This record gives sequence, C-alpha cells and structure tokens, in this order.
Amino acid sequence: MQRLLVKVRGPKEAIEAAKGGAHIIDAEYPASASGTTYPLNIFGIRRKIHQSGYPHIPVSTNIGERPYDRALSCQAAVGAATSGADIVLFGIAELPLKAAAYLGDSIVRSVKRFHPDRQVMPVAYADTDMRRYFNPFEDGMELLQAIKADGLVIDIYNKLLGKGILDYCRPGDISSLASRCHVLKKQLWIAGFISRDDLYRLWPTGVDVAGVREAACARTKSGRPGDVRAEIVRTLADSIPR
Repeated sequence: MQRLLVKVRGPKEAIEAAKGGAHIIDAEYPASASGTTYPLNIFGIRRKIHQSGYPHIPVSTNIGERPYDRALSCQAAVGAATSGADIVLFGIAELPLKAAAYLGDSIVRSVKRFHPDRQVMPVAYADTDMRRYFNPFEDGMELLQAIKADGLVIDIYNKLLGKGILDYCRPGDISSLASRCHVLKKQLWIAGFISRDDLYRLWPTGVDVAGVREAACARTKSGRPGDVRAEIVRTLADSIPR
C-alpha cells in the first residue's frame, strides 16, 4: 500500500496528522534541509500518538543531511531509534557513492544491532548541485545493496529556491527507480515541496511513500504555511489510488 508521510514539528501537529489519515508521522524541526529534531521531541510525538489511540502509525525522523562523522552518526542514529523512531533516516549530502556506503553501512549495522525491528534509510538529494556527488537515479541501487538499508529517500537539499522535487526529475525517472527498488524488496520514498497536485503525478510511479509538509498546513493571514491541519491531511491521503 502506498503511504502518505506528514512532517510535524511536535505532538500537537502529530495528532492532527494522525486524525487526517497520515500513514507515517515524521518528527522534524524545519530549520535545515532535513529538519533534525531533539530526542525528547521524538519521544513526545510517539507517546502522544500512542496515548491518543494511534499506536499503529510509525514515527520517522532523521539525523541530519550531512552526518560526516561516522561515530557520531552511529550514536545519533541509535539515539533516534531509542527515542522512539521506528524509521531512522540519514542524509548523504556531498558524499560520493563510496563514502556514502562506508558511512551508511556503519549506521545501518549500528541501529539494527540495538533495534533490529527498526528501519534505516539513506536520504539522497535530487538537486543538480548534489548530483555531482551522488546521483540517486544512477547510484541509488548500488548504495542500497552495499549497506542493506530498507529503502531510499529522495529529497531536495536547497529548500530556499522554492523548487519542488518534480522540478529536478521526471515521473518516469521515479517510476524506473521504484521498479528497481521493488525487485530488491526495498522501498522508495519521495519528498521535497510536494503539492497536492504533485501527488496525483507521483502515485502512478509506484513510489511507496510521499512526504509533505507545506501541503498539509493551513495558511496564515500573511499567506505563509501555518500548522498541520487534519482536514487538509485528509484531502492529501484521499489522493492515494484505491
């Protein structure tokens, strides 16, 4: 089943996302490309959704878009899982394939050793500048096989340009990669300024998860994104083909 991921800042938004039908709740603080958050926020989000009757909804989070120190990255990943994350994501910005595999193997093994039920996935970036180092559509499968991750996430690194994921790749590129991932029984996740209209173009590609933030938020008086709202999330979840 294809799933909608909603990025939330804290427990209050997490409940709104759950009420609206989100399938995955991503704990983040949107101040960087990945929006790394604190362990206590991860813990608070997971506890709140469990207390509110949504124990089946997994929580994902990330340890940053550029976790270059291998030992610290492993500690951070294990810490995120211990804090309550069912799915731990780690960015590989500006890392070529060999370096990404060296880092990723250690992170995946560390989390699986202490939390074998958790999923661990690298985040690659579709931006033109980032593809100079690692092109997820060319290098993604080799990385997944090398580090035995549960899947691959494709996102946007530079959020200041206002471009969405479909400004950097075509649905056909995503469809091809999704098919290759599925042959290996791996997941493909897509994120990066995805609008409601974009979802209707993404689901037919076979992508397993599409992640949203702004599309799930109400607008403030100034027109900027506000908080996640259940009624908006519901319209996004309804876009998934039945």
